[in-house]
Amino acid sequence: MAEFFDALEDKHIALIEQQPIFFVATAADEGRINLSPKGYDAFRVLGPTRVAYLDLGGSGNETHAHVMAEQKDAGRITIMFCKFDQPALILRIYGKGRPVLPQDDEWEDLAQHFTLMPGTRQIFVIDIDTIQTSCGWGVPFMSLDGERETLKKAHRQIEPAAWEAKTAKRNTSIDGLPTRTSDRYIAGE
Repeated sequence: MAEFFDALEDKHIALIEQQPIFFVATAADEGRINLSPKGYDAFRVLGPTRVAYLDLGGSGNETHAHVMAEQKDAGRITIMFCKFDQPALILRIYGKGRPVLPQDDEWEDLAQHFTLMPGTRQIFVIDIDTIQTSCGWGVPFMSLDGERETLKKAHRQIEPAAWEAKTAKRNTSIDGLPTRTSDRYIAGE
């Protein structure tokens, strides 16, 4: 049975800290729904009603476009964690998200919560509306063999000027919604 909470509790934070993967879902008023898996050590609890995650450049920037879209309910975002061991549980965080880029005033304060990685593009900050837990009994047992280093390796190998030129061209979503691009390459670890 689903339970709802107004803020993260210690048991929720413990679950979040144990999960090697989380999922991010966003949607604009029109167009595609975006659902992205995220790995690495990229998620942080900033307080009982605020979380953030570090975002690396990848195949697109849909989350950014969706949370910044001029729409009736701008910023809607859902984060989902699944336990793949015992006891089964799903944790969803519903809230309003916004991107913070390296050129933004908040960047330095937020970035100190993370280990920056090659290709770091932005940090998404989510102000929590509601937390929901549910049974997760239909989620399979799975184990982690290890993280893929491919994305970080690809970002390490590209020249900063080439990375900046590539990201500057990605200033719209696949549905044509605008995005802001980072003004600098982050070398990271």
